[in-house]
Amino acid sequence: MRIDETLLNEAKAYAARNGRSLNSVMEDALRQLLNRSTEAADRPRVELITSTSKPGFQPWVQERLDAGEKLEHIAWDLDDEERFPELRNVAR
Repeated sequence: MRIDETLLNEAKAYAARNGRSLNSVMEDALRQLLNRSTEAADRPRVELITSTSKPGFQPWVQERLDAGEKLEHIAWDLDDEERFPELRNVAR
């Protein structure tokens, strides 16, 4: 078995700092590696939600951009109640 010299030196220094043998440090590192791979294999697969939306701005925003306005000005001028009437009845 061949171990990268830099890695071996770091492991030796770690063992010395912690009052442990190099062998115990290596065993712990291998156990952790094997446990991580087992835990990852046992985890359920996560399904990510994807959007069916088309990229780009809302049509009313795109119209203003096409007219030469800057996005930051459109955002500053945005009145939520004007754009989203359903918010008018939300309790504050």
